[in-house]
Amino acid sequence: MSVRIIILVLYALTIIYFGIRGMKKTKNFSDFFLGGGKVGPWMTAFSYGTAYFSAVVFIGFAGKVGWGFGYSGVWIGIANALVGVLAVWWLMAWKIKKMSLELGVTTMSEYLEVRYNSRGMKLFASIIIFIFLIPYSGAVFIGLSYLFKYSFQGIEYWHAVVFMGVFTAVYLVMGGYKSMAVLDTFFGMVMTVGVIMLLVFTLTRAGGIGNITAGLSEINPKLTDIVGPPGLWPLFSLVFLTSVAPFAMPQLVQKFYAIKDKKSVKTGMIASTIFALLVGGIAYFVGSTTRFYINPETAPAVFESGSLNVDALMPALMGIVIPDYLFIIILILILSASMSTLASLVLISSSSLAKDMYAGFINKNISDAKLTGLMRAGSVFFIILSVIIALLKPSTIVSILGVSWGAIGAAFLGPFVWGLFTKFTNKYGAWSSAIVGLSVTLGMYIYGFSSPEAGTIGMLVSLVLNPLVSLITQKRH
Repeated sequence: MSVRIIILVLYALTIIYFGIRGMKKTKNFSDFFLGGGKVGPWMTAFSYGTAYFSAVVFIGFAGKVGWGFGYSGVWIGIANALVGVLAVWWLMAWKIKKMSLELGVTTMSEYLEVRYNSRGMKLFASIIIFIFLIPYSGAVFIGLSYLFKYSFQGIEYWHAVVFMGVFTAVYLVMGGYKSMAVLDTFFGMVMTVGVIMLLVFTLTRAGGIGNITAGLSEINPKLTDIVGPPGLWPLFSLVFLTSVAPFAMPQLVQKFYAIKDKKSVKTGMIASTIFALLVGGIAYFVGSTTRFYINPETAPAVFESGSLNVDALMPALMGIVIPDYLFIIILILILSASMSTLASLVLISSSSLAKDMYAGFINKNISDAKLTGLMRAGSVFFIILSVIIALLKPSTIVSILGVSWGAIGAAFLGPFVWGLFTKFTNKYGAWSSAIVGLSVTLGMYIYGFSSPEAGTIGMLVSLVLNPLVSLITQKRH
């Protein structure tokens, strides 16, 4: 226990050091939010990858999906890498950077305002970003807190939540994006080592993949099939939601505003794709072994409430397969992934308050120094709200993320993607796709559909409506 604490303290001090160093180099809003717009390929690649994968994936998704779908859950990790990373970089990275320079915009809300000549859309986008990224951030805190609870005996859940909230606030408010990008490179290396170690011990503890396959087949033969027990549609919904939403997720799109040049895009695309295949593939594979390792005898805490706690599956599995003296590496793996995601979410959400709402509608003449200070204050405010969500624990991590990603994807996928790639789409198409897509997602979720299903349908509606309504209204105006 003492060794874990010492290593964790050293890790925290390292992050704070880079935060202080970043604070000295942060001279204006562009430095704080975009690293001056000159971030290199490796830092951008790791920043994108570590923002994509967090405790939400390692703790929530990998555990619940693996328990329900078995081996077929690995398709999600593969699709995330090939669609959510490779395709996004290949099709959109330089296009987004070029657009930001030509239009002089630094946020998605500003882009939508300029592209569709609608101030109302800027306000709408700002509100949606802030509201629906709060539960996502809360889900990250929930995942981290479960891991801390299982890693340190005697620690209370709320202690872990509050500690992570304070730590995130201190680290991010000091340094901004540039220090975050530098740290993301370090985080990415830690994650790479950590997931390889996790895979090796998961296979070794079981005596090889053959024993795992045999054990899963004995429980349910479909757990080793191409499509797991829940069926094709639930699997497709998870794949689509987590792989297509990144085309319009503000915290991921922001990475391309900050990248240095076109050459950096090519290098970053290859690096981030390999990283995503490794991290995502291993995370979902290890998750698929939960039924092999976890039962009321081996992990009673997972079943202590009388029902399965899916968010506790992965922490319990890691405690079983990883030797105690190496567990701190896994803890830092999840912590590294989550710190980057949290930092990205906080930056985007605070910019929606400070840059898009306040500077965009209330005080257009705000000084650069005051805007940067307001960004820092907005970051703290967002973290407080996220911590409150985490303490309330309204649902499972998968459900919370599904609602967050589904709502944002449905609201922005149609307007943002069609806006970038076409000239004929107009504000009528953009508004209809955003409002109807979002309404469908939230309505289906309230009506009882799972959040991945609701998000998938809403995103598809958003993609279809923008060009359709634009073509119809184009003939009439």
